Amino acid sequence: METLHLIITGRVQGVGFRNYVAFKARQFQINGWVRNRLDGSVEAMLQGTPENVAAIIKRLRHGPPQAVVADIAITAGQGEYRAFDTLPTE
Repeated sequence: METLHLIITGRVQGVGFRNYVAFKARQFQINGWVRNRLDGSVEAMLQGTPENVAAIIKRLRHGPPQAVVADIAITAGQGEYRAFDTLPTE
């Protein structure tokens, strides 16, 4: 299992990005969480097989139709997750 922490910047709030992440996470059997941040970015923790984590990140680089993803900062994540959750804004 691979666990990665993502900070996604660009026009990613107010465009359904969190719901898109949650949908794709379930599609690719990813556990973890997603939330909006006060600075306008979206933060996510993704845990799954390396292949599935890579596949969801590829989709997140484009996001839903109205999103404009400027960058995804990826670092090693921590924790053990059994489902995928949408958390309140940090």
